Amino acid sequence: MSTWIYRLARFSWRARKRVVVAWLLVLAVLGGLALTVGGSFNDEFDIPGASSQIALDELKMTFPEAAMSSASIVVLAPEGQKVTDDAVRNAIEDEIVELEQIAWVAMAQSPYNEYVDGLISDDGTAALLNVRVDGYSMSTFTDDQRALLLESGERLEAAIPAGEVHVGGDLFSFSMPHVSLIEAIGVVIAIIVLVVVLGSLRAALMPVASALIGAGAAILIIVIAAGVVPIMSTTLLLALMLALAVGIDYSLFIVSRHRDQLATGMDSEESAARATATAGSAVVVAGATVIVALVGLSVAGMPFLTIMGVFSAVAVAIEVALALTLLPAMLGFAGEKLRPKPAKDDAKPKFNPSRWWVGVITKVPALTIAIVVVLLGVLAIPTTQLTMALPNSGQNPPGAPDRITFDLIADRFGPGYNGPLVLTGTIVESTDPMGLVTDLAAEVEEVPGVKLVAMAVPNENADTGLIQLIPTTGPDDAETSELVRRLQDLTAQWKQDRGIDMAITGYTAVALDVSAQLAGALLPFGLFVVGLSLVLLTIVFRSLVVPVKAALGYLLSVGGAFGLTALVFNLGYFKEVINLPEALPVISFLPIILMGILFGLAMDYEVFLTSRMREEFVHGNRTNPTEEGFVHSAKVVVAAALIMVSVFAFFVPAGTGVIKPIAFGLAIGVAIDAFLVRMTLGPAVMKLLRGRAWWLPAWLDKRLPSMDAEGEAITHQLSLADWPYAGADHAIYGEGLGAQTDGSFLFGGIDLDVAPGRTLVLDGPPASRRALTLALTGRLALTSGELKVLGLVLPQQARDLRRRAVWVDATDPDAVRVLERVEARAEDSGIALVAIDDADRLSGPGRTAVARLAAHPDLTLVLAGADADALSALDPDRTPTLVGGTR
Repeated sequence: MSTWIYRLARFSWRARKRVVVAWLLVLAVLGGLALTVGGSFNDEFDIPGASSQIALDELKMTFPEAAMSSASIVVLAPEGQKVTDDAVRNAIEDEIVELEQIAWVAMAQSPYNEYVDGLISDDGTAALLNVRVDGYSMSTFTDDQRALLLESGERLEAAIPAGEVHVGGDLFSFSMPHVSLIEAIGVVIAIIVLVVVLGSLRAALMPVASALIGAGAAILIIVIAAGVVPIMSTTLLLALMLALAVGIDYSLFIVSRHRDQLATGMDSEESAARATATAGSAVVVAGATVIVALVGLSVAGMPFLTIMGVFSAVAVAIEVALALTLLPAMLGFAGEKLRPKPAKDDAKPKFNPSRWWVGVITKVPALTIAIVVVLLGVLAIPTTQLTMALPNSGQNPPGAPDRITFDLIADRFGPGYNGPLVLTGTIVESTDPMGLVTDLAAEVEEVPGVKLVAMAVPNENADTGLIQLIPTTGPDDAETSELVRRLQDLTAQWKQDRGIDMAITGYTAVALDVSAQLAGALLPFGLFVVGLSLVLLTIVFRSLVVPVKAALGYLLSVGGAFGLTALVFNLGYFKEVINLPEALPVISFLPIILMGILFGLAMDYEVFLTSRMREEFVHGNRTNPTEEGFVHSAKVVVAAALIMVSVFAFFVPAGTGVIKPIAFGLAIGVAIDAFLVRMTLGPAVMKLLRGRAWWLPAWLDKRLPSMDAEGEAITHQLSLADWPYAGADHAIYGEGLGAQTDGSFLFGGIDLDVAPGRTLVLDGPPASRRALTLALTGRLALTSGELKVLGLVLPQQARDLRRRAVWVDATDPDAVRVLERVEARAEDSGIALVAIDDADRLSGPGRTAVARLAAHPDLTLVLAGADADALSALDPDRTPTLVGGTR
């Protein structure tokens, strides 16, 4: 992977103008599409298969008015009067007539309707009007339409001197997410941190520019997609937060490595390519982890959550692509201007905070582990009181128009009026539909927690019944959830006794189904992300202990984030710090969102920190690999964590609705994971375990794929660029070559030195010589030794070698045809090496083809077989002697 990234980065450096223009064109095209086909957001919660959703869908067909979105108008009579007085009643009924003249108003329900109870308060001083609109949801209802309803309220208030009229309800509870100057403070702090870490304003602006471009592209893609699929408005801000946070962090790792390399005197172009290939490999692994975790949100089986995860993953993918292409291009424009000034010689040792900190936490590692675990355990305790709900007007800030209406309804009519429930189902077999519905309504009124049945009627076709009831408690109250369960028991009894299948829908019923489905998905999703971390980190670090440590640390981080979120949002502690007016429930999908995103981000820091510790250990440091690895990576990881926390944190003060607790949870979660888990608990555990941390059974090590998370491949390739010496011209050069499989030794200890245009003869056991010919053409990986073929380092450049090297099995019936085709195209195909196994078994035409190949002065041949003399006879003039092996 790192080899490919190296080539991509070098291309981006050299073609920097084209790369920048290409990205600007992408933005322009996306912007044009957003303006032409972009859609609006849909904040409705659809849960396919849930009983409340099925009932709601059926209600849209059988009782369309009951399923429509609505606005609520509360009328307060003047002091000393009642809404039943003629003057007040006439004003209300006149305005209802005006409302019903509006094209999109399907019905304005009068509080004086004889078929609907409870729309006049018990003391007669307040009336409640329900205005139902056709063809619009709370997300698609426009501000101009809201203005018309507000004008209606103003007219009605003017018609009732000294009275009050307040307009709110579902259609007023939606507010489009927006970004303020407060969120921009997070970016400013990120720039300050970058300047401190990188030591250059020019270098600091590059990660920010890359992140902003990626965020812009992600937002435009989401707007375009909103015209095709339903997307929640929360998706927009979530993608924006993630794009800014990971975009700046990912670019920081690359620019920091580039500056370090420039300080050693490395050429600018080479440094940019190497920095992108090495740090960029870790960025790809980290980004892929975040993407998989976000896409994994689909485990919940909720379309809105799946879409949220997918488009957030798209934002992360764009930032990774920018870090690998646009960033090297920007480094190319800066060139030598990014080279740090030579450091002044100072004999006095400087204080290194990273070395001091790792020394403190690893002095008594068991004590550090105990302190961190106990602290995070205590922080997780409030999680038991985590309260969740779907958003409604009651969660909007006090003073908001719809919140005022919500509170007035709760005060004058009862909290249950803000969350009525509906029972609906088929009654087609009944001979007395009205009588049946009336009987059912009477049973419903006897259920504890039901304030009253507001309406109980069959539809016009008399095949479906509808019972609308008002709970005694509000939509967010746990007692209302208990009422839904009691009603579910009642409907089950109806089905058993009467054969009537009724279902419950309404805000609280939907919220209960959402919570139940999310609760059911948490365990599978938790197993998914923890299992993924175990597999991923086992491959990256070649260890069983490190992944377990990382997964347990992740669980501690999640517990702490949940606990502090509950402490602030549900219990109200320190709410003033984050500009939270009052304690309130958090959105129902907060836990699964936090688990997914924090998993990806936690693995980022685990990879960046622990990989340096592993590098120290692998390179022979058995004394203090943990300390040295920490010192070399801590500065950049601290900066990355501070940037990410800042970006998330400044979405909290001005954040509204759903995004505020998500941003808070992410900021707290990242801070806990980076500073307490990865930079405190992690080094202490590694110090305590020492070399045992890297234990991995040999059989598993052989079967695991290789994941080049730190650019080891490109580092190895570049280290052998001038091997065995600068300017060396070898077709094949290898030292200590060996290969073996499980329980089978193929060959070992072979040294090769073959000049271009010569022929190498190999004899020996069939399996051994076949393995070596495959290895020499880039088709089999060696298990030991160093090998360059045609100037290409193996195994990193094996794919390039396969385009220039041909392997032929002489026993294949098509072998002669292949050799003739190679010989015919030898001049212009770029093929420079041909390896033939069992070459001594070639017939006359095959031998003739080999002879013609040998006539090409720049073509190197490898001839393998059982009869070395017969092989040498195929090309007697060009056959060298094996060095360190046998003929």
